[in-house]
Amino acid sequence: MVDVDRARREMDFKTKPLGALGRLEDVAARLAVLQGTLTPAVDWTRVCVFAADHGIADEGVSAYPRAVTAEMMRNFDRGGAAINVIAAANDVDVEVVDVGVDADLAALLNIRHERVRAGTRNFAREPAMTEAEVDAAFAVGAACARRAELNGIQALGLGEMGIANTTSAAAVLGAVTGHSSELTVGRGTGVDDAGLARKRLVVDGALQLHFDGRRASAREALRRVGGLEIAAIAGAARNAAARGIAVVADGFISTVGILCALLIERDETPDARRLAAAVVFAHCSAERGHRLALDECAALAGCDSSPMLDLGLRLGEGTGAALAMPLLRAAAAVMRDMATFADAGVSAGEHADAHGAASKPAAR
Repeated sequence: MVDVDRARREMDFKTKPLGALGRLEDVAARLAVLQGTLTPAVDWTRVCVFAADHGIADEGVSAYPRAVTAEMMRNFDRGGAAINVIAAANDVDVEVVDVGVDADLAALLNIRHERVRAGTRNFAREPAMTEAEVDAAFAVGAACARRAELNGIQALGLGEMGIANTTSAAAVLGAVTGHSSELTVGRGTGVDDAGLARKRLVVDGALQLHFDGRRASAREALRRVGGLEIAAIAGAARNAAARGIAVVADGFISTVGILCALLIERDETPDARRLAAAVVFAHCSAERGHRLALDECAALAGCDSSPMLDLGLRLGEGTGAALAMPLLRAAAAVMRDMATFADAGVSAGEHADAHGAASKPAAR
């Protein structure tokens, strides 16, 4: 067994000044603990893209029509989307899962067909899902994690696609934290000022309708104002972490899914530390609410919610997760392959003194 103190001591003995590799050292230590070895590897990686439609799109909260979700699924199937290109450039496998797209996609051969229902209901008027539908979406995510384990995947990125899903994610974030739409609702697909104001009104109205000013549990928030793909992300995160797979969160929507998973872990298991230790946050997007969601994850479970990258992305699809995978590979390689002072016969000087005389290399 490898605990975090042992992993960090091993990293400190590497041929470098203490802390010289910055946050890469922390990621390396966490990978060692997660995999239970001081020789971790992140050779096999995957991004799961969960796709679903949203009834709330009927309220005019997106710059794009609902039909774009299905059109993008065809683009994923052809390999022409940003995630396909970025993943290929970084040797990352892609699995696209239809968990709730409101279209007939049966002819698409490169898509996993696991639709729970044809999109959520319009949560401005009624709950988005039933309890059974939330559980079914969780199960779709759990199956993704099981496949990843069977395929030897060591790091699993969680992405999404679905018109109006930033509205749903903002509503879920507001429901579980009590924060207002001013802090949670952003421009999503690029709505103008009038569209942003309308989107905030829709979220505020939905939160009042369903929760009347009280905070909600993660399960209840997902049921009433969530999305099928957000629930699937939560299910995938919990199950991947339980299998020793690093969970790589993508953008705003993915992070809200991770937050829900952490809340459920806290409420239904002894603590949320197992999942918190497994999660790496790929980037901080330009979408309003993402930094807030990251901070909530950190406050809840002691997650290191500092993003690996900050590129101004706001696309989703798991693109940020795919871009972060080479950094995880590098972190694992440093822990596994980089020489220690003793291995290299390099004098560690005061560096070794910090760990006691026994750690000093032999004099040369």
